Amino acid sequence: MLRNREIRRFAVCLLGLTVIGEGAVFLLLGSAAGAAVGIMAVFYGAAFFLFTGKRYRRIARMSEQIDLVLHGQDRLYPIQEEEGELSILQSELSKMTLRIREQNAALQKEKEHLADALADIAHQLRTPLTSISLVLSLLEHHPGEEKQKELFAEAEELLIRIDSLVTCLLKISRLDAGIVTFQRADTDVGKLIDTSLRPFLISMDLHSITVQMRIPKETVISCDPDWTAQAIQNILKNCIESAGDQGWIEIFCEDTPLFAELKIHDSGAGFAEEDIPFIFDRFYQGQKGQTSGYGIGLALSRSIITGQNGTITARNHLQGGAVFTIRFPK
Repeated sequence: MLRNREIRRFAVCLLGLTVIGEGAVFLLLGSAAGAAVGIMAVFYGAAFFLFTGKRYRRIARMSEQIDLVLHGQDRLYPIQEEEGELSILQSELSKMTLRIREQNAALQKEKEHLADALADIAHQLRTPLTSISLVLSLLEHHPGEEKQKELFAEAEELLIRIDSLVTCLLKISRLDAGIVTFQRADTDVGKLIDTSLRPFLISMDLHSITVQMRIPKETVISCDPDWTAQAIQNILKNCIESAGDQGWIEIFCEDTPLFAELKIHDSGAGFAEEDIPFIFDRFYQGQKGQTSGYGIGLALSRSIITGQNGTITARNHLQGGAVFTIRFPK
């Protein structure tokens, strides 16, 4: 307690005032009065140091608990305090400890998630890189021009897949970091679908995949057209791969006073029931690992849609095939 400069100053002032007061009373009223003043000053000083010492011991116990928290203890043990400043301080310290514990738990979870994500990324990149290494090795032993062209085309396709994966990962990381600002605008749904379908027109023509659309005219949704087109493209890519040759895709839009809803239905085999809860998880490729992609496109779509306060779900249609439903509130 006496390590506190303010307490030392108070003790010196109290002693000085006691001496001065006692001397003055002694001269004016006599020795008995002076002795009484001295005794009162001693009792007053003792009472002050007694209560102040008790207060400092309480503060010391709080300091010890804070030190324990800083060295790994996950909570403060309650100290019974009467109503007053110390009880308020104890309450605030408990709140602070709870907040720190929650933040530490969140950080630990983020570290685990980052470690898992890095492991998944490394695994996803390793597969095509190993294939490219194999292709280059084959090129050394196949001098024939036709075989070389075939191997070069395969290597080029693998590099395109790696570029697509890296691009999706960068976009998701930007969304996760919160550095993407969606430029929302009233967007015509018909034009949005046309923009989303454009990159797949040649592929759908080669595989004889037809598209049927039922979109009311002048239906608009409030969204970022570029990012939303990216989300729809990832869904369409999944539907095209699932539909296969001679397949079809249906796109419906429903406009209500509360929301605008977009449904994309394909003629494929649909999802395995055990896979449906995890369709939008990153790097998820099905319980049997039969998905041809990297399991990143649908995760990106969900991040884009939910980032604009929309919802996206996937299920199996009663008549077969998969159905993706995107809903934007009005």
